[in-house]
Amino acid sequence: MSSNSQNICPLCQSSGEIFYQFKKRLYYQCKNCSGIYVDENLRLNSNDEKARYEEHNNDVENKGYQNFVSPITNAILSKYTKDDKGLDFGAGTGPVISKILTDHGYSIKQYDPFFHNYPELLESKYKYIACCEVIEHLLNPKKEFIILNNALQLGGILYCMTDIYDESIDFHKWYYKNDDTHVFFYHRNTIEWIKSEIGFSKVTIEDRLISFSK
Repeated sequence: MSSNSQNICPLCQSSGEIFYQFKKRLYYQCKNCSGIYVDENLRLNSNDEKARYEEHNNDVENKGYQNFVSPITNAILSKYTKDDKGLDFGAGTGPVISKILTDHGYSIKQYDPFFHNYPELLESKYKYIACCEVIEHLLNPKKEFIILNNALQLGGILYCMTDIYDESIDFHKWYYKNDDTHVFFYHRNTIEWIKSEIGFSKVTIEDRLISFSK
């Protein structure tokens, strides 16, 4: 395969190989960090991406939705106090994590490039950052993980939730790839690369919950 921008990993900038192709879908897998990513020509433009998010019916009062994010909220509630400052990164149209934590008296800000676009919040420091169903949407994951790491206080934790790919998964049947706004998929090798190269001190993976410690 010729070397071009299409098969360069947006996380580690190494080259990738075609991993999956079906009709108009084309995915590469990085030969270095094992991340899987959509061909950049097949990504939605920003207007279509925002419109897709606006279709989501994320009711913050919905108990099923609250239960879905509970791995993150339970972790934060068990480790941090009301005095600790947090950030809901990629809060979206229904910031349910913020709703749950503020109901418990916690102080958490919302940032989202489409719906809570307050970039000055990224200049502050936080004890914890919640990032639920966000990292699979990142067009430039290396840049975003650097921002997130810089926004953490020393000893703080970045909590991410996403589906992690492994070789036992039949990618053709994998539901997670079918959302057109999902452009980058993580392997355990990818998570370890992020820990080492972005500068986190530790990472743990518990099912869909990934916790990066600074």
